[in-house]
Amino acid sequence: MAELALERGFLAAYARLEPRAQRAVIAAIDRFVEHTHPDLLLEELTGARDPHIRTMRIDQAHDGVVLFLGGERYALINVLPHDAAVAFATRRRATVNQLVGVLELRDQTGIEDYVRAEAGQPRDGGLFDHVSAADFAHLGVDEDLMPLLRVIGTDQQLESLGGRLPETQLDILNGLASGMSVEELRAELTDRIVSGVDTDNLLAAARRTPERIRFVSGPVELAAILAYPFDEWRTFLHPTQRDVAYRETYRGPALVTGSAGTGKTVTGLHRAVFLAGRLPDGEGKVLLTTFTRALADALDRQLHRLTTDPAVRSRIDVISVDKIAYEVVSRGGKRATVAENDVVDSLWEEAAATAPTYLNRVGQVTRFSGAFLRREWEQVVLAQQLTTLAAYRDAPRKGRGERLRAVQREQVWTAIDAVQRKLAKRRLRTHTQLADDAAAIARQAPATYRHVIVDEGQDLHPAQWRLLRALVAPGRNDMFLLADPYQRIYDSHVSLTQLGIEVRGRSRRLTVNYRTTHEILDLSVRILNGDAAVGLDDADDTLRGYRSITRGEMPVLLKHGNRNAEHEALCERVKTWLKQGVEPHAIGVAARTGQLVKTISKILIEAGITVADDQRGVDGVHVATMHRLKGLEFQCLAVVGLEAGVLPAPYALTSAAEDPHAHKQDLQRERCLLFVAVTRARDVLYLSHSGTPSSLLPESR
Repeated sequence: MAELALERGFLAAYARLEPRAQRAVIAAIDRFVEHTHPDLLLEELTGARDPHIRTMRIDQAHDGVVLFLGGERYALINVLPHDAAVAFATRRRATVNQLVGVLELRDQTGIEDYVRAEAGQPRDGGLFDHVSAADFAHLGVDEDLMPLLRVIGTDQQLESLGGRLPETQLDILNGLASGMSVEELRAELTDRIVSGVDTDNLLAAARRTPERIRFVSGPVELAAILAYPFDEWRTFLHPTQRDVAYRETYRGPALVTGSAGTGKTVTGLHRAVFLAGRLPDGEGKVLLTTFTRALADALDRQLHRLTTDPAVRSRIDVISVDKIAYEVVSRGGKRATVAENDVVDSLWEEAAATAPTYLNRVGQVTRFSGAFLRREWEQVVLAQQLTTLAAYRDAPRKGRGERLRAVQREQVWTAIDAVQRKLAKRRLRTHTQLADDAAAIARQAPATYRHVIVDEGQDLHPAQWRLLRALVAPGRNDMFLLADPYQRIYDSHVSLTQLGIEVRGRSRRLTVNYRTTHEILDLSVRILNGDAAVGLDDADDTLRGYRSITRGEMPVLLKHGNRNAEHEALCERVKTWLKQGVEPHAIGVAARTGQLVKTISKILIEAGITVADDQRGVDGVHVATMHRLKGLEFQCLAVVGLEAGVLPAPYALTSAAEDPHAHKQDLQRERCLLFVAVTRARDVLYLSHSGTPSSLLPESR
């Protein structure tokens, strides 16, 4: 019986097919794997650049493209209309990377056509003139690509070759073009280098390429994969990620950083499964945690996709940090009643209304706002566990903007102390307070977990980090942390070192965006406007080397005369995606406010579009606020309501007159929020607004 593998490109193409064509694909695969001589079902192609690549009839309209790996092993690499499949198959060539031994596909005809077209063109200089042939070989770039590399003169020319070049080698070229040195790129490859690569052994190369090739054990696994082809992508691991996730031992806490789409979450999921698989029954568990319940639920669903082994699964707890804190405090015998946000906000507004006035930096009489007082409490008092005015008077306020005089600190402390007393009188605790309560309890008990894995760590408060540190004993593989300061959408600014979590020497940065197309990535990076971000290890983070290896459609930005016209256009866009065969749950719609989300959901439902409802178990198009999109991804995404007065949200900004530094921080946080939202798109990004566009939208090029 033939052994079949699915290549990443096939799953993307299959997901776009109409249901009838998908059923035909499944039937064709069944015939193929059960046939005594499966080669007889494959058609060799005249003029093919690689005899290993053939086609297989699916139905009267579609063919599959199949790569023969050797023996009776085959990889299904695409499914297309008949003529397109033949064109795709005849142009492609499969090769083995000489340095890292992975399987690569290239558009051989496209490469040669480009060289012929550009060879005689005048140019001022080449993009890679500074890189020698020996350096290219040192990075695993094939010698037969040298004629092409010597005619590439600009970044735009390299970008235009994205669909033709072998993926691993394209990544190297993008790194060089972004300014990375040969030594830096070689260091990224060090753990992946394979000695004695047999460049003729496609099967061995395919087994080294789990980020592109998924071998299928049988019909049950195949059916599970094809039932949700888009979701399947979320469990694929790419080479650099695999090196990080499957490292045998970290001698203490390890930090993995990388901006949106670089695979931090999937790396953390694989790390959890790897560590859980090595734990003997009854000898500890792995905690996989993150900032919110919605993110924890998403992690749990992905974990089920990644492993079906009940023993491994039983050793992993997937719980949000807030829920852990609540459970620890409850088990410790304390009453844990969480204060709702509206209750807490009202207390701070009361405190602000009764606070004394003062002269601000421009000589105006004013008083501290409720938002300022709450942030001072959370980011200074609770963050540093300050319990007295004397302690607060001497405490550093890094990142909090304008310096407070002694008399102002006394006024602020009086307001904070009053709110804390009112909360205590009502027997209420905020989630942040509960985290510190839970940390104190956890420190007095044996460690609950053998390993702790934290996703979206940039948004955790110091109190939550203190709790997580207390839940696991210091030692090898104790904490595996995933974070991106460019996706920080809450107020927490943390130094892990000051919290007793030392990661220096055990930090890795992921730089390749495997989710988002180059076109979407270009727009999203411009949203950030180049401002630096400080990481959890106290070092300045950077987007240097951050790049995408896939090409796609340009993002669409549409302006409408009014909100109704914008919503009508959104409905038509979503209907178009559904007609194109995009799975409903692979479509996302995002807006800045909860009210907009409610309105959009209602309009979509009235238009006959099913909207997802987790509480009722309804699968459909996912509509959510930008905040709730964190950690998710979609094949097609619409981000709407991007007008002035909505984004940045006025209520999220500190007045520039009250505190210009805090105002700048708030504005950057809104930029990060928009960055998070647009980078949830994998293939297609649709943006819209009515009226004046938001100032956070980058200028079109």
